[in-house]
Amino acid sequence: MEGHHPAVEQYLETVLELEEAGIVPMRARIVERLGVSAPSVSETVKRLEREGYLTLDEDRVLHLTETGRAYATSMLRKHRLAEVLLVDVLKVPWPQVHEEACRLEHAISDSLERHLVELLGDPGTCPHGSPIPGSANVVETGPLQKLSTVPAGGSCVVRRIDEHLQTMVDRMQELEDLRLLPGQAVVVDGPDDGQVLLSVDGVSVRVDASVADEVYVSV
Repeated sequence: MEGHHPAVEQYLETVLELEEAGIVPMRARIVERLGVSAPSVSETVKRLEREGYLTLDEDRVLHLTETGRAYATSMLRKHRLAEVLLVDVLKVPWPQVHEEACRLEHAISDSLERHLVELLGDPGTCPHGSPIPGSANVVETGPLQKLSTVPAGGSCVVRRIDEHLQTMVDRMQELEDLRLLPGQAVVVDGPDDGQVLLSVDGVSVRVDASVADEVYVSV
């Protein structure tokens, strides 16, 4: 797939991210995630089908081929390593790293990737808690569920922020301000008019239910 435009590479990566989030990969979901037009998505999907990177079944579900999955996994690995570099070394603010990593990942060669792994200590997760494919340091969290599904009175630990939420810098800033970061222990106080009430280190906070839908926790 050498020489493809970064936007095309992003399609394969997005299909893999949708699978990771438990969302059935369809063209409509790519439209939502990438903010591009439906005709543009259809055209690019046809191109990727012709080139053997994915297939579209009769239910309009997208499936990565073996080649497509290998490529998408490589891009996702580079993206998440870039995020660790941006946060741990370059000290880029946490809410901004996803967007910067989207630009940087396409410039990381396999050789540079190996140097990053050595420099960063082969991290098991990115700063948003998502696993880095191929890392020898797998972080076991057990089953995850959406923060919005934890019943009132339940305790949990934030483990991962969905890729879709990471694209919203204002929402990510909100999570950082509320200290709802991976590793943070939380007590759910209950729903309240479209929001979820939480206790974080003894402080009462609230987040929109739509945000809580994209924060994954272990209980």
